[in-house]
Amino acid sequence: MDNVLAMFAQAEAAQPQGGGTSMLIFLVLMFAAMYFLMIAPQRKRQKQHQKMISELKTGDEIITIGGAIGTITNVKEKTFIIRFGDNNKMEFLKSAIQEKLSGTDSDSSQSK
Repeated sequence: MDNVLAMFAQAEAAQPQGGGTSMLIFLVLMFAAMYFLMIAPQRKRQKQHQKMISELKTGDEIITIGGAIGTITNVKEKTFIIRFGDNNKMEFLKSAIQEKLSGTDSDSSQSK
């Protein structure tokens, strides 16, 4: 029994130390790849969405995150009043707006 314990102790002591630098370089490269492939594009999309929200005004046609399509009738500090259909109005947080469809000015003439 003592021989088995002695063999395990020698096996653990015989393992070479090192490779710390290469492991550190590998971790730094993995973090950099994760940043450029995941975090940076998400920040870019978030900035574009914030810009779109800040540029919305009365008369713009929008889609909410729930898929409802409506027209902005009133802009408040943190919310929009949106008209759906004939005369149905609801108040939504600005963060609940997914995208802008069109506005009072012709967006198609600007893209040409």
